[in-house]
Amino acid sequence: MQNTFEQAMDFRHACKVFDESKKINDDDICYILEAGRKSPSSFGMELWKFLVITNEELKAKIRPFCWDQPQITTCSHLVILLCDIQNARVESGIPAQRFARSKKDKQKQELYLGIYANHLKDTLSTDEKTYAWTSKQAYLAAANMMTAAAVKGIDSCPIEGFSKEEVEKVLGLDTKKQQLALVLPFGYRIKPQSEQLRKKFDDVVEFIK
Repeated sequence: MQNTFEQAMDFRHACKVFDESKKINDDDICYILEAGRKSPSSFGMELWKFLVITNEELKAKIRPFCWDQPQITTCSHLVILLCDIQNARVESGIPAQRFARSKKDKQKQELYLGIYANHLKDTLSTDEKTYAWTSKQAYLAAANMMTAAAVKGIDSCPIEGFSKEEVEKVLGLDTKKQQLALVLPFGYRIKPQSEQLRKKFDDVVEFIK
């Protein structure tokens, strides 16, 4: 007998059209978002924010800049994953605040902050490089949210097909602070699930002894 996680992995697929008559209840959408909030991130920085859109007019404004994909307007909840650009940098003071949560003594906190600054010196040197790093963190949260949704029998579809600058304009983002990482609709399927196509286990996995 399969466990819940295995069932969720089999259930999840990229849902292309959602049933507009079905809405996700508050408890279930919070369960999904909580899975994102509790996700791992590099240095424990949690450099993300989740915008949850149920406003139909706003969804309609976003859709043309997401290749006019129907998931945007047929979904129950449209989650926009943002990644922090400004807060990633040492000079923002946010890394020091994050590390202080561990209750380590001041010397250890400063040592860790130095490791963070040195390790990411080049990575955080431009907005473009910072985006490349922080957006990867957002994908960790997205994966957990999709699996959590599947546990509840809720569908999803990760969308990278969008005009980033245009969607950011619609959302009124200050891109020096935050930028769009991923568009992630949630809802209930209206069509049968497509066949799940994956490489064979042995083509993907190599054990090194």
